[in-house]
Amino acid sequence: MKVAVLSIGDELLTGEVTDTNASHIADRLYGCGARVFRHLTVPDDDEAIVQALVELAGASDAVIVTGGLGPTPDDYTAQAAARAAGVELELSQEALDHLAEFEKRIERPLHPANRRQALVPGGCRLIPNPLGTACGFAVKIGRAELFFLPGVPYEMERMLAETVLPELQRRLPPPWRRITLKVFGIPEAAISERLEGAIPAGAPLQLAYCVKYPEIHVILRAATADAAQLEEAAAEVRKRLSRYLFAEDDETMDQVLARLFRESGLTLALAESCTGGMIAARITALAGSSAYFLEGNVTYSNAAKSRMLRVPPELIERHGAVSEEVARAMAEGAREAAGSDLALSVTGIAGPDGGTPEKPVGTVYIALADAETCRVERCNFQGDRTRVRSITCFTALNWLRQYLLSRHGAESPN
Repeated sequence: MKVAVLSIGDELLTGEVTDTNASHIADRLYGCGARVFRHLTVPDDDEAIVQALVELAGASDAVIVTGGLGPTPDDYTAQAAARAAGVELELSQEALDHLAEFEKRIERPLHPANRRQALVPGGCRLIPNPLGTACGFAVKIGRAELFFLPGVPYEMERMLAETVLPELQRRLPPPWRRITLKVFGIPEAAISERLEGAIPAGAPLQLAYCVKYPEIHVILRAATADAAQLEEAAAEVRKRLSRYLFAEDDETMDQVLARLFRESGLTLALAESCTGGMIAARITALAGSSAYFLEGNVTYSNAAKSRMLRVPPELIERHGAVSEEVARAMAEGAREAAGSDLALSVTGIAGPDGGTPEKPVGTVYIALADAETCRVERCNFQGDRTRVRSITCFTALNWLRQYLLSRHGAESPN
């Protein structure tokens, strides 16, 4: 089956909004056994939308369209769909009833402008939208089935999962299987070198790499019939990358860490400087983190480091806030203040200013203290402020993962 995706919106072409819908659709389709053969983005322009619909319908079995179903005058998708299908717009009582019921549920009066969201191409099939005001709809143009969904991601994702994919799956061959192995701490070129020969020549398998900074995903694919060979190849890849492998498929670093903390029964405190609370935010984003996370201190200023963590001012004066000595004192002070089993600290120069020849931008010290020891290391990260903070956060989480694996009954992969 040839499936195309059409994204509609000026904001997508100006860069004001990132088109996450297209990647989500492609990923979900692949899991169902289909691949997107073309993705097109057009502005909020009636003529441009009509031309794109006719073009894609002529070359596809199915087209999934997102965006332009709102209540404002620049939402042209419904009228363009009607033109492309050669029908008139009609007021759908079902869509209007949905609008009224949705607004009633959130205790908001139905605005007259929203009524245009009930105008749909004549003869179309409505696609329910349980999370928003705009119903989607499906129309036929030639041999192609076109599915029109809102551009709001969480609305689109629900409608795709509940209506569009089940319809397409009935017409699709058995899906390919995919195993995603998530790696951190090794360059892509080095991964490729380690995996040379891991896939037997002529095997009906695909091996691909995807960089999702700061992670690298190693993706193995195979048809359902070749599942046994896929599992054998995955086992070989796991063995070769075990030192750097932290999660698989949908599991995240944060989820892995949460599971390990629950299993270990240990508690944690944080002292963050350059990351400004990013580490604590990731840890507490998961429900149940209060069982092991006690507190976090964002000690950005030198005064805060001394006041909250008992870091001696003379230590900061002698070595600087970004130093091994201060990172150690921050971790030990945070652990003592919280009464936690572990405490982790980060202090660094995220940039763009503040670097020196001895400590350039990207210099970061990470420390992890328990009741017996305190490990401290200097890291030299590259990139702008956002990337330095991001990789500092991820490296710190990985330190915690390594510690929990190595100290509590599991073999550390690093």
